[in-house]
Amino acid sequence: MLTLVGEDRAGIVAKLTHALYEGGCNLGEASMMRLGGNFTMMLMVGFSGKVKALKEVVNPVSESLGLHLHVDEIKAALHTHLDPDVRISVYGADRPGIVSEVTGALAESGLHILDLESDVGGSVESPIYIMHIEGHAAEGVGSLRAALSLMKDRGIETSLEEIDTLLG
Repeated sequence: MLTLVGEDRAGIVAKLTHALYEGGCNLGEASMMRLGGNFTMMLMVGFSGKVKALKEVVNPVSESLGLHLHVDEIKAALHTHLDPDVRISVYGADRPGIVSEVTGALAESGLHILDLESDVGGSVESPIYIMHIEGHAAEGVGSLRAALSLMKDRGIETSLEEIDTLLG
């Protein structure tokens, strides 16, 4: 697993993936996003060499772009993961503990979080915390809806949408 973090700029993905391709690497799953003016990416990389040799492929590009690089050997598990069956949106006044409060209630209700993105909107004077969560409802959506209904009393607006994944 390659993890890279640095100041956001155009061309990061193109330059890095080109170096990986030229170095004989094969990409698996990837997550890339901008967070507060920084760019972060995690890439599952298939490579027949050692970690040191993989770093030699990536270092010239990561250093030229000012990216911090971290490499971990992992056991890849492509095609064996859960698919999301719910999408949850959360909006509330930004305050310490809001993420813990919401995710804790959802975890207790059987949600396995597969993807979570958050942002702070509104203004400096009235910030609004926004979360979008995709997950797998191990105990069904009823328990999740019940947990989310309690959030409204705490000033947190939520919505839950079931995802109908059609495969084939």
